[in-house]
Amino acid sequence: MTPELVVSALGLPPAARVDQRVPKKLLLENGAPTAADKRQIQEGIEELSWIAALKPETIGIPAYQDEEREYLEIAILSLRLRAEAKPARLVELVHRAIPYPVLLIRAEPQNLALSLARPRWSQGEKDKTVLEDMPLSSSLEGASQLEESFLASLQISSHRHRHLHSLYEGWIESLEAYAASRHTGVFALAPDKEAVSQRRSALAEHDRLKLEIASLRSRAAKEKQLNRRVEINLQIKQLESRLAETARHF
Repeated sequence: MTPELVVSALGLPPAARVDQRVPKKLLLENGAPTAADKRQIQEGIEELSWIAALKPETIGIPAYQDEEREYLEIAILSLRLRAEAKPARLVELVHRAIPYPVLLIRAEPQNLALSLARPRWSQGEKDKTVLEDMPLSSSLEGASQLEESFLASLQISSHRHRHLHSLYEGWIESLEAYAASRHTGVFALAPDKEAVSQRRSALAEHDRLKLEIASLRSRAAKEKQLNRRVEINLQIKQLESRLAETARHF
């Protein structure tokens, strides 16, 4: 799987293409709040490219605006990282630095992933955008039927979109469906808003439980008292049971 295959799957009209390199200076000035972030940008990013700008005049889908957000454009970006990069933090910095909703294609030496994150107006600073939640991200591991179905669902012309916000939300739902399919073996878009909400909650709980289990396993490996290790392992088994239960709601 390559970034070019993902871009091709989107079915971008020629008028939407930008194909320009984004200087690191943009991220350093707009998306690096700490010295460590600046160092990560300088040392971890090989290249950031602006692939396309999806606007009403380039893809024929109306803009969107309400009290919380404004979608005048969707940016398609490609990020190439070096081996020493910290992907999660750099993905967040890119999404925060760009004042538009972004579909980010992230290429690492041994991995390819997509991420999406909803921007909204800041409640404390006028005319500034913030992320509504952390970026949703998932790896693309190879040319499987699941990935083919997922990429097909991203094609801009495959659905009738009311506006840019509904297009972006559709991509988020597709990415959630793909994340679920990696556990169920079946790619299926949620049929209604209630099913979307149920899957979203189940995925969030699944991720939370995985982090808690990993933390407990780390504690168990360092614990020297046998009775404490036994107690921690029992907690892990209970959480693993709950983890399996969440998959039933994918």
